[in-house]
Amino acid sequence: MRDLKIDSAAMSNDLLAWYDVHAREMPWRVGPADSAAGIRPDPYRVWLSEVMLQQTTVAAVRGYFLRFISRWPTVLDLAAAEDADVMNEWAGLGYYARARNLLKCARTIAADHGGNFPDSYERLLNLPGIGPYTAAAIASIAFDRPETVLDGNVERVMARLHDIHAPLPDVKPVLKERAAELTPALRPGDYAQAVMDLGATICTPRSPACGICPWRNPCAARAAGTAAELPKKAPKKPKPIRHGIVYLAEAANGTWLLERRPDKGLLGGMLGWPGSEWNGAPVPAPPFEADWQELDGEVRHTFTHFHLILRVMTAQLPNGFNQKADQELVTHRDFSPASLPTVMRKAFDLYKGR
Repeated sequence: MRDLKIDSAAMSNDLLAWYDVHAREMPWRVGPADSAAGIRPDPYRVWLSEVMLQQTTVAAVRGYFLRFISRWPTVLDLAAAEDADVMNEWAGLGYYARARNLLKCARTIAADHGGNFPDSYERLLNLPGIGPYTAAAIASIAFDRPETVLDGNVERVMARLHDIHAPLPDVKPVLKERAAELTPALRPGDYAQAVMDLGATICTPRSPACGICPWRNPCAARAAGTAAELPKKAPKKPKPIRHGIVYLAEAANGTWLLERRPDKGLLGGMLGWPGSEWNGAPVPAPPFEADWQELDGEVRHTFTHFHLILRVMTAQLPNGFNQKADQELVTHRDFSPASLPTVMRKAFDLYKGR
């Protein structure tokens, strides 16, 4: 790390001037011109977008966000929603614990806060599913509090700006200190979005556009020629491989047998195919006795902590089948593969392409 003599106020002003011209347009954002006119962002939209954007790209989130807002325009609407409806709308975004926490948080705001989001970092942090990053983002963007927002884009910008070579994740506290030094008291919400935009559009992971960066002159990594190799990351441990079996059963009239997964755990609360546990040697667990046939091929999917390989078994669902409490019979008209979690949809795709 190089000692960097910077004028924090001047740098913040330079970045905000750049943002006023180059701000990205997003459905959850109030642009700099509207912000200058006194229009404040809707905390509900800021919160919803930040939860959706965790581990996901802006491009992937945009459609989901618009559908959520159309169906549940306010946090009170979301708080009153059926769990299954929210989980189905979330299908495909992954990390399904976020959707469960989304509902818990909405219901807490409805029950304990009169439908209004708390306006401080400390009080936001007490809400279900809201961690330090999300609390800082909401407080800053929605309520213009001078909180330090540190996402992956900001980490990259700070590592390059100060030519910091210590690897992530251990260096996060240092990067947050550097980011805090630049967070202004005036327009902190716009500034938070500006520095994230800088990382997303200029100070990109590969081939950063240093020549047009508003912080090109004070950037230590640009001067040292090390920008492209930062931030450094600690080597990842190899992910273990787990195996499982899923059972696809369709009746002659097109009705499917699906199973609601437990609320806790991976894909919690989601509808999917009945199946075995996921481990090193799964024990077959067909939902009913039948002449199950294994499809050629397999389903491969990667979760945060492991790789999964699924065998896919098929059989005809018998007439008059009585499902268990955690199972659902979904008619051909109501069945939507797009509502399935991605790994379950992959199994369906293998079945359709058999």
